[in-house]
Amino acid sequence: MGSASLFTGDWNVHLFQLVYSSLSLLRESRRKTPVAVSLKENERLFGDSALGMSIRTPRVAFRYFQDLLGKRIDNPHVALYRSRFPEHELVKDETRQTVIFKLSPTIQYSPEEMLGMVLNYSRGLAEEFAEQPIKDAVITVPAYFNQAERRAVLHAARMADLKVLQLINDNTAVALNYGVFRRKDINATAQNIMFYDMGAGSTVCTIVTYQTVKTKDSGTQPQLQIQGIGFDRTLGGLEMELRLRDYLAKLFNEQHPSKDVRKNPRAMAKLLKEANRLKTVLSANADHVAQIEGLLDDIDFKAKVSRQEFEDLCSDLFKRVPGPVQQALSSAEMNMDGIDQVILVGGATRVPKVQEVLLKAVGKEELGKNINADEAAAMGAVYQAAALSKAFKVKPFIVRDAAVFPIQVEFTREVEEEDKSKSLKHNKRILFQRMAPYPQRKVITFNRYTDDFEFYVNYGDLTFLNQDDLRVFGSLNLTTVRLKGVGDSFKKHSDYESKGIKAHFNMDDSGVLSLDRVESVFETLVEDKLEEESTLTKLGNTISSLFGGGGPTPETGENLTDSVQEEEESLAETGKEEQGEKQDQKSSTADAGEEQEQEKQQSSGQAETASPKVESQRKEEGEKLEPQGTKENRETAKEEEPSKSSSDSTATKTEEEKIKVPKKQKLVHEITMELDVNDVPDLVEDELKSSMKKLQDLTIRDLEKQEREKSANSLESFIFETQDKLYQEEYQFVSTEEQREEISKKLNEASSWMEEEGYAAATKELKDKLSELKKLCRNLFFRVEERRKWPERLAALESLLNHSTIFLRGARMIPESDQIFTEVELSTLEKAINETTQFLEPRSIPKAPLPSRSTDLEK
Repeated sequence: MGSASLFTGDWNVHLFQLVYSSLSLLRESRRKTPVAVSLKENERLFGDSALGMSIRTPRVAFRYFQDLLGKRIDNPHVALYRSRFPEHELVKDETRQTVIFKLSPTIQYSPEEMLGMVLNYSRGLAEEFAEQPIKDAVITVPAYFNQAERRAVLHAARMADLKVLQLINDNTAVALNYGVFRRKDINATAQNIMFYDMGAGSTVCTIVTYQTVKTKDSGTQPQLQIQGIGFDRTLGGLEMELRLRDYLAKLFNEQHPSKDVRKNPRAMAKLLKEANRLKTVLSANADHVAQIEGLLDDIDFKAKVSRQEFEDLCSDLFKRVPGPVQQALSSAEMNMDGIDQVILVGGATRVPKVQEVLLKAVGKEELGKNINADEAAAMGAVYQAAALSKAFKVKPFIVRDAAVFPIQVEFTREVEEEDKSKSLKHNKRILFQRMAPYPQRKVITFNRYTDDFEFYVNYGDLTFLNQDDLRVFGSLNLTTVRLKGVGDSFKKHSDYESKGIKAHFNMDDSGVLSLDRVESVFETLVEDKLEEESTLTKLGNTISSLFGGGGPTPETGENLTDSVQEEEESLAETGKEEQGEKQDQKSSTADAGEEQEQEKQQSSGQAETASPKVESQRKEEGEKLEPQGTKENRETAKEEEPSKSSSDSTATKTEEEKIKVPKKQKLVHEITMELDVNDVPDLVEDELKSSMKKLQDLTIRDLEKQEREKSANSLESFIFETQDKLYQEEYQFVSTEEQREEISKKLNEASSWMEEEGYAAATKELKDKLSELKKLCRNLFFRVEERRKWPERLAALESLLNHSTIFLRGARMIPESDQIFTEVELSTLEKAINETTQFLEPRSIPKAPLPSRSTDLEK
């Protein structure tokens, strides 16, 4: 057991909400917890507690560190973070060239380790609610996260010892949540919905198509497909709050010219908290008074701010609101006429000016506000986690996500010019186009290499990003792949025909690209003799041919094709994908050494991906579906047709004589590959284990601290409660003065010890003290408990005595001839009744003394 969803949603507003089945597990009453970690000496805090620490000691409270994941030290986002939070010291990781938070000369943490702490804390919340261990999780991430950022999240999850079932884009999770609750409204007619998500740190606009599709396994099911995505990495509520904070600081400095509040980190942290509150209030009011007690040097601050002033401060931000909408429409190749509804998501969309500008940009009558702007992504992740988990069963809802950034393969090979001179030619092949659906596998074939070589996996055309986004994006080069053993494979299989070097790529459910394997593929023709058919079989075939049977013969052309058919890994599944990825498939699986021949094929209308209908027909015939369409494949296909048309004559011949059927045999030789990561180096195994141990040690330390605090609180409460009980009447009634004085003396000694030495005592010592006091008071508490049970037990005994007396009287009245009880039995019962009556006669509550044990009444 242990599947859950981890919601990052808008990274900068919500905690990674580890939701098991309800958001009610969150400890904060606002149903959302800030992503914040406080690390002060031996104390570690999360959520609102960490935010409180950010005001008292800003240097030890860390927020918005998710923006630093997967980024080098020279990334513009790192400089932006430093300007926003100057109290933190960021240093360079010399190994990976990334960022590290330096708390002291000996203590430092990476953003991945910070995130791992939050994930571990979130898992603890979920386990507390679910009352069972949790190991699996679905984590939502921003749709604009590139490969390095996604890998960083996976590293953080591993540090927290979490198995990630999927990294789901937060916009996709929102769309899933929307669709799940409107399943009945989804039909075969496509509905295009635009989700506009503005959170604290970023803005993402997504166009989603909902419709029902037929599936092979479960019939007709609803499906969502991401059609277009637009984003702005820095447009969000945080930037608005920072503008307000700086404005309030300016007003304070104007009120007190001799002071400069900007130089005091604590004061600026207080102003940022007030700016957050002010922004929320101004969303519903025309003006409001900002006030902070003791902002700086015990000086109170108070200033009135209007909504108009706020909008003027953020006027340039509001101008950027339509940007993601235009990007999403452009990537989806749609216009607003094709959008059925625009729905708001994210806390910052509650700002009236944002809604006003957005409504004007989309040209709709109104904006949809019918989903929970804060929890939609979390609930979508919950559903996906349940769908992926083996512990739950939910109704199928097909999700087709899309890759925001195109990825291509680049390589250089030697070509011969017309003058027979040789030169190097740089080639590019698109692997995944922009908005290509995933998960998906792709194969690229290199046909002109016979020796070891290398190729590069890079991002494709990113001209849709502006210069600022490109600088934040980081390196455009993903991986350098060096192949070893290509030449050896050709030497080893020199008598085989080469079918190229095939590289198998996979973009998984999390949008993370990997190179699964590289193979050198060879083929050869072998001859198989058909065994002599039995007389009975020959007779049957003759009868079938006479009556026009024409039954299937072994080793037909179709079977021959099946034996060499390769697995197709990148077929389009829907109409739009078939059209949009036609060129993608041509390029991604293109023969690296047959460019000119391909161009001729395409110009003459012989391209293998001409239409979905043709592909379907070819697939049914068992033809190889690789788009490069080499001459050998075409010749093989042509040879198969006449063999099928003359199947009757062939069948007749096989009855009369033995024939030799050529059969293609495929041989696959795996190639060794060396990968060099070029964007942001991954953590090596030793570094990951070291980080895991560091986080585990912190968790153990926190648990030990919690256990010690619990033991100290238990001891203190026992001392105070017992001292109070000694003066209560029911405790005095069952004890002597000497007994109470002895207990009181021990309690006072323990109380003095707690004040003088207890603050530094170990957990075991505290537990031993508590056990000693409980043992001393055990008899006293037992007698009080016995006394409390006396009336109930006495009433039960009297009831039983009355019933027994009535029973005995009735038994004595039975005639001797019908008597079923012996005299011994009746006499024994009468004796027990008399003894019990004598026992109860002098006893009453509270005058009578108590019996030594309540079990006396059970006799």
